[in-house]
Amino acid sequence: MTTKKNIHKDIFRKSPLYFGVGLCLSLLLAITAFEWRFYDDNRFVELGDPDQILDEILDIPLTTQPPPPPPLKKKPQVIEEVPEEEIVEDVEIVIDVEVTEEDVIDIFVAAEPEEEEIDQILTIAEEMPTPVGGYDAFYKFFAKNVVYPPIAKKAAIEGRVILEITINSEGKLSNAVVAKGIGFGCDKEALRVMKLWEDWNPGKQRGKPRTIRMYVPLVFRFTE
Repeated sequence: MTTKKNIHKDIFRKSPLYFGVGLCLSLLLAITAFEWRFYDDNRFVELGDPDQILDEILDIPLTTQPPPPPPLKKKPQVIEEVPEEEIVEDVEIVIDVEVTEEDVIDIFVAAEPEEEEIDQILTIAEEMPTPVGGYDAFYKFFAKNVVYPPIAKKAAIEGRVILEITINSEGKLSNAVVAKGIGFGCDKEALRVMKLWEDWNPGKQRGKPRTIRMYVPLVFRFTE
């Protein structure tokens, strides 16, 4: 004969439920124990009577300040009158000295030194330099003495060479350069013939000879 168990009479049937409830209660008690706050009995401290403290603060002895000094009064200046007896009589000073001609001091005013005119080079003057005999004689001299460069003649080069010359106050040629040339040896030939001409009338400014710079054109033209 086998024994049969009644499932409704089994005491271990609800053991998981009881275990879970017990575990929850244990956790709740542990959390409550850790979070429980304790207060001392002396948390309330008697600070005393606030009115008494306020009275002690207000009872400050006042210090008396000395009054400011009175402003200084200026004493009026007293002008004492001098009696007429003490006034000194006017004294007349007479200078009786004879002045002779020897004692006269001559005052000489030094005359301003005349400014020496520096011989500056002018480009414009009242009278410009001119060749002695006129420009006709000068150009005839140029045509007679010029040697047409073979290279320029072979290349049929013609044109005008402009020279920049400087004539000093003595009527002498002091400098000559090519201001505008045509090349092919014509520029050098124009300078060579220009230096052969030595007779110039100096230019003048305010009636005085001056050094003047000017331009002279020389034309190169050949005929077969």
